[in-house]
Amino acid sequence: MCGIVGVLGKGPVAGQLVDALKRLEYRGYDSAGIATLENGHLGRLRAEGKLRNLEERLRSAPLLGETGIGHTRWATHGRPTETNAHPHMTDDVSLVHNGIIENFRELKTELMAEGAVFTSDTDTEVIAHLITRELKAGNDPVRAVYHTLARLEGAFALAMIFRGYNDLMIVARQGSPLAIGYGNGEMFAGSDAIALAPFTDAIAYLEDGDWAVLTRTGIAIRDREGKAVERPITRSLASGLLVDKGNYRHFMAKEIHEQPEVVVHTLASCVDLATSRIDMAALPFDFAKIRRLSLSACGTAFYACMVAKYWFERWARLPVDADIASEFRYRESALDPDGAALFVSQSGETADTLATLRYCRSQSQHILSVVNVHESSIARESDAVLPTLAGPEIGVASTKAFTCQLTALACLAIAAGKARGTIGPELEMELVQALTEVPRHMAKILRDESTYETLASSLSKARDVLYLGRGSSYPIAMEGALKLKEISYIHAEGYAAGELKHGPIALIDENMPVIVIAPRDDLYEKTVSNMQEVSARGGQIVLVSDADPATTGCAIATHLAVPPVHRFVAPLVYALPVQLIAYHTAVFMGTDVDQPRNLAKSVTVE
Repeated sequence: MCGIVGVLGKGPVAGQLVDALKRLEYRGYDSAGIATLENGHLGRLRAEGKLRNLEERLRSAPLLGETGIGHTRWATHGRPTETNAHPHMTDDVSLVHNGIIENFRELKTELMAEGAVFTSDTDTEVIAHLITRELKAGNDPVRAVYHTLARLEGAFALAMIFRGYNDLMIVARQGSPLAIGYGNGEMFAGSDAIALAPFTDAIAYLEDGDWAVLTRTGIAIRDREGKAVERPITRSLASGLLVDKGNYRHFMAKEIHEQPEVVVHTLASCVDLATSRIDMAALPFDFAKIRRLSLSACGTAFYACMVAKYWFERWARLPVDADIASEFRYRESALDPDGAALFVSQSGETADTLATLRYCRSQSQHILSVVNVHESSIARESDAVLPTLAGPEIGVASTKAFTCQLTALACLAIAAGKARGTIGPELEMELVQALTEVPRHMAKILRDESTYETLASSLSKARDVLYLGRGSSYPIAMEGALKLKEISYIHAEGYAAGELKHGPIALIDENMPVIVIAPRDDLYEKTVSNMQEVSARGGQIVLVSDADPATTGCAIATHLAVPPVHRFVAPLVYALPVQLIAYHTAVFMGTDVDQPRNLAKSVTVE
């Protein structure tokens, strides 16, 4: 995840910026840079690689400004070069950015037609040119930023400084986190409280859609409509921690809200976002020559494999076996010689998954893995690794690791389709573009959790809960049931909606909540017919859908609205509602959300 810091200081701030960036190194990065204002003029230094390279440049060419911003970058648009490193700037503004600007191509074309000259391959640079255009039109920085934010589509966090304005910094948040630090005659901004811990423990967290004008004497926060708002100041305990909960009650809540950000970074490791094309490292085999792919994992990671089975078979026309690792390892499955096997694990140390990998290795399979810990045993024993860039996940119940796994697997499915000739250039661009829109859709779901809090009150009284879904929504139903079981201790089961009549329908009465995952796709009408069967028996239907519940012909107890999305990415987006259902129910019931009983984060024994 990229790291952002900003300082309105009492003296030269370059050292403070670098110190803050060091505290964000745990997020991972491939380049770094800072910019400061000295006597009203912008100065900038950037470097590829680690922060020590930036420090070397600062020793030979110090920046002495008392207002500054800094950034550690995971490459998204454009390669990890100094030219693409942040901050990006024009003569009038310098800014750092975390996230993705979905409509940057249209904006860039528009700006270039007006004579703007771009020097990088990033989406970020369009923001600098948009602000500059507004400034040249006579707007002050505050008005220029307000007009620019209205043009941006996507999920992002921004920090900006301006030529001639030594006592001004403007920040904005949409989807990606951003914290404000209050000092004595100083002000700070950062991706999280960890970055600001050496300077202050008085922290305010911007909410989604907020943007703020900082001076050394205070802050004015506005919402996306431009209305003045206030955010509470809390006392952070981040100084002694590697990861801080911020203003969230639990790590799980924080990790749910980090998903728009971490999905961007996982996506960027697999995709050239500038061209909407898959851009992955070469694999040790040719997908066109693979007759069958074996997928294996445990728990939530297995449900990621189940979703991927739908993707590989539908879009790449590649037959797939998806197995729970604890079963696969003992089944002595007959595998095609020179076939491929893929393993998914957050920790990379899951005992059953590792044992299954070794069995497949003994059967002459090409080994791929999707892991969040790049130095793990599974990663080291694989021929190729698709990294998920979720960052540390503290909550035992997996959330952001799951959606990052899905992101990596979706990209691999597209790559397989390209290799097998089932996905041409137009379809590739369509699917990749759908993936780039996922963080925005996630951020929209996360803006209002009040419906989930209300639902939690009624679900907490349930003894059993059914989840239903069809197609790639079936594994999401199973994942939703698992999440509810894990942290609320309510018995729940996920079923393929078409299986309802084959047994589960006997359980339905007026006391049974039935949560239906129903994106408006080619299977939607089939799912509605199953909902009608539930409704006829008095079941309490919770509809998770982008459809109008009034068109279902069913009595809907609760509608959890989801933005309309491409059917390919629906599992990624619909993962958030089922996470929120489980989280808020567990909170209402007072269970230990982050460390549920009897569970461990990494299962390293059989």
